[in-house]
Amino acid sequence: MKRKVEIFEKEQFEAEDHFYPKALNSQLHAMVSHFFNLDHERIIKRYSHLNPKVDTDVLKKILKSQSKHFFWGGADLFYVTTANGNRSMVVLETNSCPSGQKSMPPRTDSDEYRGYRYLIENSFLPQLKKKRLPKGALAVIYDKNYMETSGYAATIAELTGEKVYLIPHFHNEKQFVKFEKGVMILTLEDGTEVPIRAAFRYVTQKPWNRIPTGTKTFIYNSTLVCLAGGRNKLLANTAYQLFNSEIVASGLNIHTPETIKDVSKVEVPLWVQKFGGKAVVKNPYSNAGQGVYTITSQEELDEFMQGDYAYDQFIVQSLIGHYEWSSTNQYGKRYFHIGTIPNKRDNIFIADLRVMVYSSPKGFYPCAIYARRAKSPLSAEAPKNSWEVLGTNLSVKLNENEWSSDTSRLMLMDRKDFNSLGIGMDDLIEAYIQTVLSIVAIDKMAQTLTNQKGQFRFKLFKSLDNDASLLKEILL
Repeated sequence: MKRKVEIFEKEQFEAEDHFYPKALNSQLHAMVSHFFNLDHERIIKRYSHLNPKVDTDVLKKILKSQSKHFFWGGADLFYVTTANGNRSMVVLETNSCPSGQKSMPPRTDSDEYRGYRYLIENSFLPQLKKKRLPKGALAVIYDKNYMETSGYAATIAELTGEKVYLIPHFHNEKQFVKFEKGVMILTLEDGTEVPIRAAFRYVTQKPWNRIPTGTKTFIYNSTLVCLAGGRNKLLANTAYQLFNSEIVASGLNIHTPETIKDVSKVEVPLWVQKFGGKAVVKNPYSNAGQGVYTITSQEELDEFMQGDYAYDQFIVQSLIGHYEWSSTNQYGKRYFHIGTIPNKRDNIFIADLRVMVYSSPKGFYPCAIYARRAKSPLSAEAPKNSWEVLGTNLSVKLNENEWSSDTSRLMLMDRKDFNSLGIGMDDLIEAYIQTVLSIVAIDKMAQTLTNQKGQFRFKLFKSLDNDASLLKEILL
């Protein structure tokens, strides 16, 4: 496929180009609409009422804080429970360029741009006003999700009145941009060079191998965020642990599966055994459901061990499944899936929740929410193909730079799908707070990885993540 740079100008936003067909005419569920209308004070009041040990001052400070590096992100969460019936939202991972806008019903009948406008108007544009930028144009760079990236480009053009360049930036393909003294330079087909003062980034596949960690062009979000945890599950886990230690006295906590990091391939069977033979093994640097291996049997473990992998380190996590076959530790079974409301065939499906938030001058706000269910139903018998029961990601990789999406398993926050999820207002509030906590944790890690001059602390990063294959890829 020959890719090209496109130019967007005012009045080019067409809703049918930037939303899934099933989302175009959907109606937001009343409960979700009510959630989006809650301000920080009401969220804090409700959350502290249900969690009386939480320090409301600390929670308020976090929700009203502004990120320094991680300006928009999305968390994937499982809604789970324990054998004693204690429900929880568990953060699986946090993404630094999350999808979600194309799946979001409108908040009002006149809400043409939906989440695109909320994010650009309240987060992206305020950041441009705060920063000293080189002279140049505005751009959106992408390597996936054309439907949403073109939506962002059209929205930025509409709100600024400027031309916005939509630039393909794929791994191992023709590069339309280069960096000179920290400034992104776009080269057009006729050879004209256009400096870029700010770029909205939706580059997900190894972004650090073609975008430097520090640039004079403002990149929203920078690749520093990806390395600090936004696309690095290993460092994300470290960030969560450090932030949990910082806020432990406040009664707040990022809930995650039990995680073992810095695991070499030969060590994987030992940790799988530690979790009772049920575990999840992850390539720390992949996304979109790639590089995730669910293991519930010796056959699946053997299949994993026979594979060849691009990186040297893995993380191993406790597996959340049915109560009868979730991971165990010295304390027994920690979590199992609540799943969807049984359908007409009495089938329950595992589903996750994606919550996208952005950082604004007034704090963090939710932007889009959607859910995804697994392909096969959940049962008390351990599955032979566990990914079909446990895997919720919709992305389907066709080849290195070509993707499709299985939208048949997409669950919108509309009147039809939301009721079948089996979650309520307090679950939405918990998911939002868990998402904000995870983003703040990674933002703090990003701050730790930069010195006073704003330069990437490569030696510190290496001490935290000494994966030789990854270190060779990082463009400083």
